[in-house]
Amino acid sequence: MLRGWLREKKGELNASTHSLDALAEPQNIEASMRATNHVMNDDLQAAEDGLADGNSAFHKLGKGMVAFLRATLGFEPEIMREASDRLADAETTASADYRKAQRDVHARRSVIYPVGSEYSLCQAEAQLMSAIVGVLNESLSESIRGFYKLRKAFMTLDAILAAEDKFMGGQAGNTISTRPSVDSLRSTRSARSTRAVPGGFNDEPTAGTKQEKSMLDTVRQNEAQAATKTRNDTNSTTHAEKDNEDDEFYDVDESYEQSTTPDTYAGHLELNGIVKDFTKTPLNQDNGNETHDLPPLKTLSSNHQVLNHDPDSDIFANPIDVFIHTGANLYFGLLLVMLSMIPPAFNKLLFIIGFHGDRDRGLCLLWQASKFHNINGAMAGLCLLGYYHAVVGFADILPEPSTTMSSDNETQQDVHGYPKERCEALLKDMRTRHPKSHLWLLEEARMQAMNRCLSTSISILGSTSNTKSPLKQVEALIMFEKSLNAMYIHDYTLCSESFLNCVKLNNWSHALYYYIAGTAQVELYRHAKMSGAPEKEVQRHSEKANEYLHLAPKNAGKKKFMARQLPFDVFATRKVQKWDARAKERGVPFVEAVGVSPLEEMIFFWNGYRRMDAAQLQSSLQNLAWSDESAANRARWEHEDADEKAVLDVLRATTLRNLTRYDDAAAVLTKGVLAVPSGELKGGLRDDWTAPCAHYEMGVGAWMRRKDEGGKGEVEWVEECGRWIEKAAKWESYELDARVGLKVATAQDTLKKFWEGRGGRV
Repeated sequence: MLRGWLREKKGELNASTHSLDALAEPQNIEASMRATNHVMNDDLQAAEDGLADGNSAFHKLGKGMVAFLRATLGFEPEIMREASDRLADAETTASADYRKAQRDVHARRSVIYPVGSEYSLCQAEAQLMSAIVGVLNESLSESIRGFYKLRKAFMTLDAILAAEDKFMGGQAGNTISTRPSVDSLRSTRSARSTRAVPGGFNDEPTAGTKQEKSMLDTVRQNEAQAATKTRNDTNSTTHAEKDNEDDEFYDVDESYEQSTTPDTYAGHLELNGIVKDFTKTPLNQDNGNETHDLPPLKTLSSNHQVLNHDPDSDIFANPIDVFIHTGANLYFGLLLVMLSMIPPAFNKLLFIIGFHGDRDRGLCLLWQASKFHNINGAMAGLCLLGYYHAVVGFADILPEPSTTMSSDNETQQDVHGYPKERCEALLKDMRTRHPKSHLWLLEEARMQAMNRCLSTSISILGSTSNTKSPLKQVEALIMFEKSLNAMYIHDYTLCSESFLNCVKLNNWSHALYYYIAGTAQVELYRHAKMSGAPEKEVQRHSEKANEYLHLAPKNAGKKKFMARQLPFDVFATRKVQKWDARAKERGVPFVEAVGVSPLEEMIFFWNGYRRMDAAQLQSSLQNLAWSDESAANRARWEHEDADEKAVLDVLRATTLRNLTRYDDAAAVLTKGVLAVPSGELKGGLRDDWTAPCAHYEMGVGAWMRRKDEGGKGEVEWVEECGRWIEKAAKWESYELDARVGLKVATAQDTLKKFWEGRGGRV
């Protein structure tokens, strides 16, 4: 009898403990998300303070995220090491908590997600951030391990989204509609007023649609059934989980083949012709974390039933479900978009990871996450704006934003191309939510640049000087953006001074900063000389150009990416060597040996021509004319090297194309660089990037002319575009091929969408 009484009391105590744990979990989630939200107001210290006393997996993940943001904004080695340590701690804690949840028969059962999904999400987020830090690390072996971490994160996130798909599919026939949320796709929806995080402890259920109320009834009914089943299956569940406590987080789709990831990377990695043997590189050094077997991944299906209801839906009444939903949508969406942008030069890396991205689905997931007023929603908004302003702004061949009709005949906006109105509404919403952050001012400046309003963009960036961000890394980003814009508007003095300020604010690529500062001085020298300025002024610019340009190779190689020098460091070093050789060969001062405007060359590689208005494009044409049309150079241009002439052809054609002079642009390329044997444009100190870029430019010109009346039809122009882009994609390794490859990859994605929209090639 006494023994039975003790067992009864022990059971009551355990039940009480489980109740306390059940209360602590959502409190820890909300507290950690509230603290990390300070990040979006540039206040990392407040985030650190808010997370300091917490020891849960969610708090540790928040601490890791703060360190991760510091690391990725500044690329400083000591901060990257700190981020790696914090993320490893978060991953270990989340893994332990997940196993504990699996054994706990009283653990919360969500009707949408498997038990412990909140902890598996924490581990996946930590793995993904660790992977990015690893890839940014200067060690190639660490980068390879990073890609394997990325693969594990992909598996977990894919399983969480699969649970949402399954839930939506199960409800589609009765209480829930699987149509896209029309409100979420309206450009004005993102700008609604700020509200508390849905599912917070002070929230009352909001009135929803009849469908959502019906869904809530279904959720409650299923939760009650799950609780009853849990009580009935306690013993069998406990034994099963003891036998399988080391299993992977989820039972992923049964169509996966069952094989495991080896303990070492059994092969070689080839990047741009450089082969590295990693047959003995261990892949399981996860700082003590358990490494789960990873089945090979299948190709993702594009047929997904997305859980895309708005935050005020009763579906998101529980803060734990909100945390899982927004986190999975943010990180899986970001991962899918990132993988879809890998350029052809890095395709072998996809073999290591084992899968490809899905840009459309990734963008939809990010837009869904951005609707929620928490750190995940804010991060999703930042990722979206960064994608549209940096990635889309860098590309040329893009699908046109379109509108389609939903099932209830309401209009929804596409995520393709650059959805201007939707981005404007998102930015307005984010600035309302986080008014103190300079990150949103940076995105507003980028938006103005996308609209060819560069002077306005510079004014916005200059307005931050009165109230500087407490984050040095954000100030460095603002200064870098200001430097680029000054280069685009041909304000050479501001450009040179701003890039020199970047040297003081950021340690990433001093070689690049000095190089562009020097190229701006070359333009000042040429303009001063042509305008008859005093010799003292001409000489001053000559000396500064010589000084800054020679500082570039001296600072090259200090930073590495995957154990290799940064591409622009290699580029700048070769260019200076080329000009030194020309100066010695021709017996002229260094500044006179500089060839076709190196500043315009930099504008080309940053696609600044797309941000210029007509007057600024004409200024670029004048800078290029200095090489072959000025009185001082006309005679010697006939004897110029073939690769130097090719540089001029590509830059001039690109400028003409942005002025919509498509025939002139094509003629320049056809009669010039495309008529030169490719062997004459590579080797030694030559600029070997010109031929593949010329093919890409021909493709862009064909794409831009697809709507022309008369002549070829749209399909013929697109087919021609595809032929040029295919040649550019298959080109052998060349300088800055990864950078150009980003544009090529986007072009391929656009062409694929074009033909899919027509049911395949005609």
